[in-house]
Amino acid sequence: MPTDRSQTASYPGAQPPAGDPGKAPRKPLRLRKRKLEVGDVNVVDKPMLKKAVAGMVVGNTMEWFDVGVYGYLAVTMGKVFLSDAASSVQIMFSLGVFAVTFVARPLGGVVFGRLGDKLGRQKILALTLIMMAASTFLIGVLPGYTTIGFLAPVLLVLLKLVQGFSTGGEYAGATTFVSEYAPDKRRGFLASILDFGSYMGFAVGAAVVSVMQLTLGDQAMLDWGWRLPFLVAGPLGAIAIYFRLKIEESPAFQATLDAQEASTKEAEGDAVTHGPIGIVKLYWRQILLAMVLVAAANTVGYALTSYMPTYLTDSKGYDAIHGTLLTIPVLVVMSACIPLTGRLSDRIGRRPVLWIGAVSTIVLSIPAFLVIGIGTIWSTLLGLAMIAFPVTFYVANLASSLPALFPTASRYGGMGIAYNFAVAIFGGTTPFIIEGLIQATGNDMMPAYYLVGTSIIGAIAIFFMKESAQRPLPGSMPSVDTMAEARELVATQDENPHLDVSELPLPEVAVPAKA
Repeated sequence: MPTDRSQTASYPGAQPPAGDPGKAPRKPLRLRKRKLEVGDVNVVDKPMLKKAVAGMVVGNTMEWFDVGVYGYLAVTMGKVFLSDAASSVQIMFSLGVFAVTFVARPLGGVVFGRLGDKLGRQKILALTLIMMAASTFLIGVLPGYTTIGFLAPVLLVLLKLVQGFSTGGEYAGATTFVSEYAPDKRRGFLASILDFGSYMGFAVGAAVVSVMQLTLGDQAMLDWGWRLPFLVAGPLGAIAIYFRLKIEESPAFQATLDAQEASTKEAEGDAVTHGPIGIVKLYWRQILLAMVLVAAANTVGYALTSYMPTYLTDSKGYDAIHGTLLTIPVLVVMSACIPLTGRLSDRIGRRPVLWIGAVSTIVLSIPAFLVIGIGTIWSTLLGLAMIAFPVTFYVANLASSLPALFPTASRYGGMGIAYNFAVAIFGGTTPFIIEGLIQATGNDMMPAYYLVGTSIIGAIAIFFMKESAQRPLPGSMPSVDTMAEARELVATQDENPHLDVSELPLPEVAVPAKA
């Protein structure tokens, strides 16, 4: 089969046989994709879609509940696991351990991405959740520095590394899974629900820590209270695992597996894209683009969620309780708005919504930290809201924008590499970098300058990103809610601006070449 689809195809009898001038020559033929048919369109199984979204949201909520709890207990964790050190060293240690979690993410993304593209999304997502729940629970039973000395911080780092490794396959797999399940016209909304779960997890973590701080007091929190939020990961993890085991494999991935099994040659060709090296070679532009977008969005996100309690306590003089409590209403409101911005991206496009996130970060970051610097509760809440505004537009659309950069056969692997390397370098290290910049310069405005710089680079990446709203995922057939939509899509395929039949994985047919 010729690789150049515009070339004339060679078929037996396409040219008149030599020595047979009596027969008229047949018209030369060329190859093209056949027309889209109703049977090609995936009509979403709505009950299974609800199970898929619920299973992913529960897991994401549990994952970020732990991340949030650790962020809100950063000062306490430093005292428990490095009790003999100075206060500034304890804070840097605690934030450094938080950053270590993200160092293990790229390896987890590569390993689980590879397995997810070979064995299926559902199996790997159940495994990552089991590992995450177990490591979080074990942190809750870990002895402190006063009991086992330097072994305590070492074990804490090891467990956080396991967390990071498992989390490396979690977000990339969850976004891939939901994006492949969702109908094309609602992918932004349904995928954004994942981040609704993430930030609600942060908010619930903050609420749990705040209630415990108010009811138990500082000494009880230091002695044993800090353990309780981590121990909650046991029952929460069991619930989330139950949900995930009830979900079937995504239709898009199952279709790819079926196609590969039908053709051994095609399967061998696709296998190249499954390996990490093959993915990087073939999709390095998409990976670079995704990494820049993730870096810009997560820098703002982690500055708000994981660093702000420490910033308010250590730099602005709030006590630990108020440093936590002030972030809760902002996180709750922001979480409620995330699905709205996801739905907005389905209407006006991913790129315009991401532009709002980038530009508002550049415009609002410096005023936000100046307002927080006033030092009153109302001004602090206003400043936090100004930082939360761009996060709402940024993160709600990564879950649908990033999977659309990669074809089905390599989507989990591509997402695992791009997302986790970016988060390891720029996301999870944000609290550590910002605190280090403040301590090195003595300037409390350094966080604002850092956010502005990362979003300027993010805006450049958005400029080069291809619009994916209302369009089929690369390597997948169109996905719709109803059979009526499928028939309408087929009937309007030639003039539909969101559908390019030549890019769909349809079989090729021979047609007469134009004269």
